[in-house]
Amino acid sequence: GMVGIACGNSPAAMPAAGGKRAIFGTNPIAAIFPRTGHPPVSVDLSLSEVARGKLMVAADKGESIPLGWALDQDGNPTTDPKKGLAGSMLPVGGTKGAMLALVVELLVTTLTGAHFGAEADTFFKPEGNQPQLGQVFIVIDPKSLGGDAVYSERIEALLMAMLSEEGVRLPGQRRVQLSEAAKLTGIDVPKSVLDTIRALC
Repeated sequence: GMVGIACGNSPAAMPAAGGKRAIFGTNPIAAIFPRTGHPPVSVDLSLSEVARGKLMVAADKGESIPLGWALDQDGNPTTDPKKGLAGSMLPVGGTKGAMLALVVELLVTTLTGAHFGAEADTFFKPEGNQPQLGQVFIVIDPKSLGGDAVYSERIEALLMAMLSEEGVRLPGQRRVQLSEAAKLTGIDVPKSVLDTIRALC
């Protein structure tokens, strides 16, 4: 199997380091590392403190959000998810997350000619211009570097060292467990979400 790394930008939702207005998207990064005889290690994360969807869910339920997730349109910290959605998300890890978002933005726009997040239209309306965002995909064959044997030995050594400590789990492991459970018991869908889906059909 191949090692894969992918990243992309998205419509503006997050400020630059020290800023208040949205200029970057949440600019997700993903990576996958194959294993022999085991599911691959997969990491998939956005660079905002939380996924934008969490604010949408909180807004739909009429719940507040913790400080540190979002800013309102004036750049002030907010616990109101609707104000956060109208304003901007905060980057994970503060300045470090904003720097990673900048790296993704540069990789996927300067090399492809894609729109910056601040130039892109939203995904959430049917009319208007297409977002024209960018993605970068990197695929690495372990055989061409250290070789399969070295790769397999090193990945398993690290993962076993991690898992030897109580409470540690591999990225993606919970997702696999939830998927298996859902196959047996189904998925609970909030009525408001179901009503929205039915209205679209």
